[in-house]
This record gives sequence, structure tokens and C-alpha cells, in this order.
Amino acid sequence: MPVSHAVVTTTSGSRYINRLCKHWQHKLDVSRDEHQGHVTFDGGVCHMRAEADALHLRLEAADTTTRESLEEVVAVHLKRMASRETLDIVWQPA
Repeated sequence: MPVSHAVVTTTSGSRYINRLCKHWQHKLDVSRDEHQGHVTFDGGVCHMRAEADALHLRLEAADTTTRESLEEVVAVHLKRMASRETLDIVWQPA
């Protein structure tokens, strides 16, 4: 199972997790609490964890193509949710 991760510098990680999970909960299996969230996509899952100065993202996917597609989906949505902040999202293989 291909896995990737990204560490995004932000002090608003918990807020972004909350917004992303609320956005996706209408179509996908989502769980969240104050500092973490999990979203199950078709073919993969995204784990999100907020710390004081960073948002940690981890993607697990059925195959490399799906992983790359989900990396783009998560990044685009996260950047949209962070319209007041420019986020640098760099995915790395785990």
C-alpha cells in the first residue's frame, strides 16, 4: 500500500481539519476530534493531525496512481480552506 506524508507549517491545523472533515462528511466516511481527523476516500485514507505549529498529513492508498490523485485532492481542498494563508504542501513517500 503506497503511503505519503506532508508536514504543513501552520498554526491553524485544528481549524483546517475541522473544515475539511465537515466538507467531506456529506460524501465520505469521516471521523474527527479537536486535534485529528480521518477521511476515507475510495481507494485510500487521509490521516490528519494538528500540532501547535504544523498540520501533519498521511495518505495511504490502494496504488501509486490513487495516492498521487488523493495527494492532489487533499492539497487543493486544504489550500481552498486556507484562503487567508499560503500553505506549502510537499508530499513525500513514507
